[in-house]
Amino acid sequence: MGATETDLVLKRFVSAVRRVVPTVAVWAHGSLALGDFRPGRSDLDLIAIVPVPLDGDDRNRLASMHQQLLEEEAAAAALHCSYMVATELADAGADHVTWAHGTILERPVTPVTRRELLAGGLTLYGPPPKELIPPLLPGQLEDFIRRDLEEFWLPATGRPLLWLRDIWVDLGLLVLARATVTLRDGRLITKGEALAELKELGAPADVVRDIHDRRYARPMPISRLQRVRRALRARAFVRRGIKRALAAGKP
Repeated sequence: MGATETDLVLKRFVSAVRRVVPTVAVWAHGSLALGDFRPGRSDLDLIAIVPVPLDGDDRNRLASMHQQLLEEEAAAAALHCSYMVATELADAGADHVTWAHGTILERPVTPVTRRELLAGGLTLYGPPPKELIPPLLPGQLEDFIRRDLEEFWLPATGRPLLWLRDIWVDLGLLVLARATVTLRDGRLITKGEALAELKELGAPADVVRDIHDRRYARPMPISRLQRVRRALRARAFVRRGIKRALAAGKP
């Protein structure tokens, strides 16, 4: 089987980034590493390890490199990469230079991403994640997930207009399902597995089917009224589910 568009853009990225900044390793996580990647629908979630902090010139060169990839490779539109400094890998709260949504920004590499890397990160260049990323502390992943549910997603359920958008319906329900499984069983699951979990959690069947079709098939268009009804039910389900997941973790 020949190389896919995704294979080609990853190969080109690894070659380009090594010319732009000193690079220790490049890894993939998320759906690409977990075996649930869908070309044209999934993000290309990457991590590059650099030996020293990046200065302004480094950031400008990286931005130019990513912009060129974006202009020349259609698959690069889904490519995001955090540049982790090798000396700061133990600090899960440290901000790292990141290319995402067409710009350079700074953000942490979360315990969820770290767990994905340690459990099965895909090595594109250099040593594998287990040789560089320290193991998570006991309870670190679960504590992060609880904070994310309580401080980000629960308040988001109080903002009705957000849930008219497909992305909030998709992410809200999938995050809830994945968080529920991790808090309950300690496992990370794919978005595909999360859809099955949503059925077990009693999510509205038509909303689950709607999410499934946007990721794996061709979604049917919905009217404004259907969108409003979907938003109401999705938001209410996520809110109840978060409260249930948080309550389950209390002594």
